[in-house]
Amino acid sequence: MHRVYLDNNSTTQTDIRVLEAMMPYFHQYYGNPSNLHAFGRETKEAMEIAREEVASLLSAKPAEIIFTSSGTEANNLAIKGVLRQVADKGNHIITSSIEHSSILNSLEFVKKWHLAEIAELGVDKNGLIEPEALKQTINRNTVLVSIMHTNNEIGTIEPIKELCKVTHDAGIYFHTDAVAAAGKIPLDVNELGVDLLTISAHKIHGPRGVGALYLKEGINIGSIMHGGMQEHGLRAGTENLPGIVGFGKAAVIAKKDLLDGTVQKIEALRNLLEIQIAERIPDVKINGHPSKRVCNLLNISIAYVEGESILMNLDLEGIAVSSGSACSVGKAEASHVLKAIGIEDKFINSPIRLSLDKNNTKEEIDYTIETLVKIVERLRAISPLWKPKKK
Repeated sequence: MHRVYLDNNSTTQTDIRVLEAMMPYFHQYYGNPSNLHAFGRETKEAMEIAREEVASLLSAKPAEIIFTSSGTEANNLAIKGVLRQVADKGNHIITSSIEHSSILNSLEFVKKWHLAEIAELGVDKNGLIEPEALKQTINRNTVLVSIMHTNNEIGTIEPIKELCKVTHDAGIYFHTDAVAAAGKIPLDVNELGVDLLTISAHKIHGPRGVGALYLKEGINIGSIMHGGMQEHGLRAGTENLPGIVGFGKAAVIAKKDLLDGTVQKIEALRNLLEIQIAERIPDVKINGHPSKRVCNLLNISIAYVEGESILMNLDLEGIAVSSGSACSVGKAEASHVLKAIGIEDKFINSPIRLSLDKNNTKEEIDYTIETLVKIVERLRAISPLWKPKKK
């Protein structure tokens, strides 16, 4: 059986070079980086090299990188950390209606405990946020704006630079969740102008269990985990050294891939997939912006078939895709992202997210297209709603 992995926005395969870099730190180098003896110094040095490597991917300073256990933890730290630090100035936070669950659920938590008031910006049919809408929503109690760089379900890239300017003109902090963008789009925190930014190792062929928060020099936030003074006192707990070393190596590889044509190869395969599906399957909708979209992602809705039925049938043929964010699996309701962009009823329950990476081949894409066409034809043949157009 063919085995084709097109679910890279859920997680990526750990690069063998990353694994090789990590291995010595499971057994050979095992000292606690917080200790001053030789065992601790050698692991501390490895951790700081990794910090430099992750910082380089973002054009940041090493001291601006805070290692966490995940992108989710980094998002929590950004939101709750800012809120703790500026509680005397206000408690109004602005976000968007298409954020990742780690943002929306964190905000729901602080709202439930009466720690903050939340405003959600709507998006247009392509998932874009208007800077003017943000400007109109800011009030004198606003202390933070958190808007994702690239949507993890539909791939739309937000105008972060413009949104950040509006926010800074009002004297407010700006955070962006860039987990879905890292390794696929050059990220320069200085050019973007953001104050806080989140990335995750396992989305760029690094290990699971490690993420990072970029925190601009000079900005103070409160800790949400209490214990030791690791990570500048912002993330208590002995560091995941093998994971951090792997994150550093993955960041080095990702930066190289941005420059050597790898991204363009991924985009070409994604475009082939999109064009062929649109040509060969009637009543298909491409979700997300037609051009302001991350290179590896294709989110489609196919009318008159259930997305999960397509997913399961593809799985039987060895093809892995998803119906949306991996963090939303198990929810019976339609995607909040598709609801936010106002998708038609006939498309709302049939989203399929195909996310590619540098390991995918044209042969895999061709096989996926042929298989998907047959599956849709088979499912529509038993659908009471499907009425094929007469030629």
